[in-house]
Amino acid sequence: MSGSSFSKAERLRRRPEFLQFNQGASKLHTPHFLLLWKEKGDGTRVGLTVSKKVGNAVVRNWIKRRLREFYRQNKSLFLQADINIVAKKGADVLDYHQVSDELAAAFGRLRKRHAN
Repeated sequence: MSGSSFSKAERLRRRPEFLQFNQGASKLHTPHFLLLWKEKGDGTRVGLTVSKKVGNAVVRNWIKRRLREFYRQNKSLFLQADINIVAKKGADVLDYHQVSDELAAAFGRLRKRHAN
């Protein structure tokens, strides 16, 4: 079961951790998400950002649940980096499979970019 968890050690949790992405983070845009990442060598940490622009609290929490589930099911796609997934307007209309397909394609592009 530990392979499908999202432990505290795997999360970006504090504001300063999120603010570090403003300085020198690499970006990758998709239609509904923005991926920010900073490489590091000691594991993967993931942060999720869904602002009030996307929807009310219920909608934001719904999106974050889908993003956490994507991470749990697809840990092998993630690089050894701090990664912040930011939801854009329109992400609220996606179901889990659409979120999964879009992010899997984005992480595939990210891995290809990282390999070069």
